[in-house]
Amino acid sequence: MEKLPASSLPTLRQLQFLTAIQAQGSFIGAADAVGVTQPTLSAGIKELEAALGALLVERGRSGAVLTPAGEEAAERAATALAEVEDLVRAVQAAAAPFSGSFRLGAIPTIAPFLLPRLLPELKKKYPVLRLQMREDLTARLIGDLRSRALDAAIVALPYVTPGVAVETVAEDEFFLVCPEGHGLAARNDLRPEHLKGEDVLLLDDGHCLRDHATSLCTLTPGRRQSELGATSLHTLVHMVAAGMGVSLLPKLAADGGAAAGARVAVRPFASPAIGRSIGVAWREGSQREAEARLLAQHLRSILA
Repeated sequence: MEKLPASSLPTLRQLQFLTAIQAQGSFIGAADAVGVTQPTLSAGIKELEAALGALLVERGRSGAVLTPAGEEAAERAATALAEVEDLVRAVQAAAAPFSGSFRLGAIPTIAPFLLPRLLPELKKKYPVLRLQMREDLTARLIGDLRSRALDAAIVALPYVTPGVAVETVAEDEFFLVCPEGHGLAARNDLRPEHLKGEDVLLLDDGHCLRDHATSLCTLTPGRRQSELGATSLHTLVHMVAAGMGVSLLPKLAADGGAAAGARVAVRPFASPAIGRSIGVAWREGSQREAEARLLAQHLRSILA
C-alpha cells in the first residue's frame, strides 16, 4: 500500500475535535469539552476536512451534524485515539520500576531460602509486576543474561565473567553441619582446620557452592573430600544425618530451615567463615539495569 503524504494525515488534536462534535452535537459544546475556543475548533475541523478531502460536518441552526463521511471518520478516530491512550499507558508503565514482565533467575542454593522473603515484598510494593522466575545453575543463568533471556539473576559471588555486571548485597558465612553427637558439635572454638581428617560432603559438580566450599576447605591440610555428592542442600543435610560425613551449610540456608527436622548439629565457626557473597547480576548495558540495582537494594534490606 502506498504511503500517504504527511500533509494528508490528520493530527490527534483534529481527531479529538471531531469526536467531541459527535459526542456534543454542537461546536460550542465540543469546544468546551476539549478546552479550546469555538474559532479554534472550527479551524481545526476545516483543516481536517481539507486533509481528508471530504465534508465531515454540516453546520445548521440546530447544531452540528456529521455527514456519512464524518460518522465514518469519527468512529475510526475514536478507535485511533483509544489506541494512542493505550500506547501512552504502556510506555509509562514500562518506564516505572518493575512494571510489566521481569524475568529473574536464582541459583538453587539461594532461591528456596530467599525468594519466600523477597517475592511478597516485591508484590506488595509493585502490584503490577509480572515476575517470571527461573531456578538454575549459575553458568546457565549467566548464559541467559547474556542472551537476554533473563533480566537479572540472584547468584553467589565471587563469579567473574565478561559482559555481566554484579552488585553484592550480603555476605553469607558457612556453618558446619555434622551428625548429632559428633565431636565437633560441642566445640565453641570451631575453625576450618578442625575439619582435618573429616569426610567433607559437597554438592555435585556444577553447583557454585561446591567451588566456594572447596575454596574454604583448602585452608585445611589433611581434609578428606568425600566422593559422595548431593544435588541439593536438603539432600546434603540428610546425608550428614545418616553419618556419611560432615559438610558446610550457608547461613542463609540454615536460617531458612534447610536442616529442620534432620538429626544434625549446625555450628558457626569461631570467626565467621565467609564462603560466599550473595549478589545480583545483569547484562552490562541492559535497559533493566536500574531495576536490577533496585532489586539489590531490596535484597540488602531483607538480609541486613
